[in-house]
Amino acid sequence: MQDRFAQLAAQVPHVLDKLFVVAFAAAIAIVVALLAHHLLFRAMRRLARASENEADNILVKRLARPTRYSLIALALVLAARETPALEGAWEKVAGFVMPALVGWVGLAILHALVDAMILRNDITVEDNRDARRKRTRLAIFSRIATFVVVFLTIALMLLSIPGVRQIGITLMASAGLAALAVGAAAQPALKAIIGGFQMALTEPISIDDVVIMDGEWGWIEDIRTTYVVVKLWDRRRLVVPTTKFLEESFQNWTKQSSQLIGTVFIYLDPATDIGPIREEYTRQIKAHRLWDQQAQILQVTDTEPDAIQVRLLMSAKDSPTLFDLRCEIRESMLAWIRENQPEAIVRRRLETTAPIDVRTG
Repeated sequence: MQDRFAQLAAQVPHVLDKLFVVAFAAAIAIVVALLAHHLLFRAMRRLARASENEADNILVKRLARPTRYSLIALALVLAARETPALEGAWEKVAGFVMPALVGWVGLAILHALVDAMILRNDITVEDNRDARRKRTRLAIFSRIATFVVVFLTIALMLLSIPGVRQIGITLMASAGLAALAVGAAAQPALKAIIGGFQMALTEPISIDDVVIMDGEWGWIEDIRTTYVVVKLWDRRRLVVPTTKFLEESFQNWTKQSSQLIGTVFIYLDPATDIGPIREEYTRQIKAHRLWDQQAQILQVTDTEPDAIQVRLLMSAKDSPTLFDLRCEIRESMLAWIRENQPEAIVRRRLETTAPIDVRTG
């Protein structure tokens, strides 16, 4: 027993020397990597600030953190080649660390490209149909690509662990039954994911589209792989599965263009002279700030025993503007009729014939 302790005591200085060499080599490698990263990204930030393209700043910002740790890992690899003690320690974690760093850098590049493309497609402009379509595709494909990168990264990390690899080989023997069980349990999720792919390809909706779904009017706020968020007019959110937009009918008011045509109905007396009212409506709509100068007309579209239906047709650049235009035109036209043609207001007539009294002659 004493001999055993003596042998261990004799090995302690050797172990300490080995740990010191490993720590010293790793520290030197980390310091060199951090210094190289600092100098490199300092120059890149200057170039990005000097550039007029905002995408350069986004790329530098996204890559700063993952590349810092990637350079540290690269420096450790180079140091391990010259230091056998460090090489043994690094080989134990390299298979787990390197896939994680590669996946991190890949995600950073992917998100930087997506952010840059979003900048190039501004949806705040008036004619934003193409920009909204591109943003919709970017949102869906970005999430799908993120899922693929994360899945592959985790798979590579797990394969570097011998125990996990053996478990995976064992599970392959029952893969058929497992696939059936997982497929049956995950059928709704898989259906939703496939619906997300189909949504990106067929484009029934885009970001910021105006839709009516389940009797609710709102804008498409976000499109996820499995669901869509609709921002309603009163600021509520309606969460709808993607499959519902593919399997059920709904109204999309901005599928081709954001411009819309709306109507205002006014009911007037059948004896009303329509000419002055048509002239007044033409004057008001042409002078209105919300009219897009595309469509306007006044027509008598229906008759009833006590009234006629007058339709005021008008157009605007988008649905919120059209709603305000209709309300203002309706109010101003009713005020004009009340002041200038009060006889046009609908009224009920009752005619009676008084009986003749023969006794009074």
